[in-house]
Amino acid sequence: MRMRQVSRVFLGATIAVTTLHPTILATEAEGYKSSLVARGRLVDFDIDSTLLHHLQEEGSEQLWRSMQETKRSSDIYVQHNVWAPGGSTGWHSHPGQSLIIVTAGTVTNYEGPDPACKPHVYKIGMAFVDPGGDHIHILRNEGAVEAKTITVQFIPADASRRIDVAAPGNCRF
Repeated sequence: MRMRQVSRVFLGATIAVTTLHPTILATEAEGYKSSLVARGRLVDFDIDSTLLHHLQEEGSEQLWRSMQETKRSSDIYVQHNVWAPGGSTGWHSHPGQSLIIVTAGTVTNYEGPDPACKPHVYKIGMAFVDPGGDHIHILRNEGAVEAKTITVQFIPADASRRIDVAAPGNCRF
């Protein structure tokens, strides 16, 4: 009987908090639009792409290697993202990794775990990786022109592609 009372109190408190303060749970995207270009499903796979010979660059040898492994099916998304000047994705995470290519303007990435809120600026032609998982971040257009990216995401099958989260409190915006 005691457990049932505790459960009711917790449920009531949860409903009150989410009803009275919905902005505590997530930050809103502003001046940002994401459009689905393509989506496909892959069964579990294990890929290990290693360049068989070494690249010669300024006298030093470099080995290139890429690995990807899943234990179950994955959904692959290709997204076209557009930010108006001053636009923002809001703080969020993804259950899987994202490969992001800037196709117009400049986007600035801020990472949740960074207490200094250091900006990572990416311009047209540059690319970067969002590792996904519990990694939270926000992408902003701090420039005067529209910014665009193409993103390829690997997400566990049937999982939500994006998870909105509360601002971590490390940035002043």
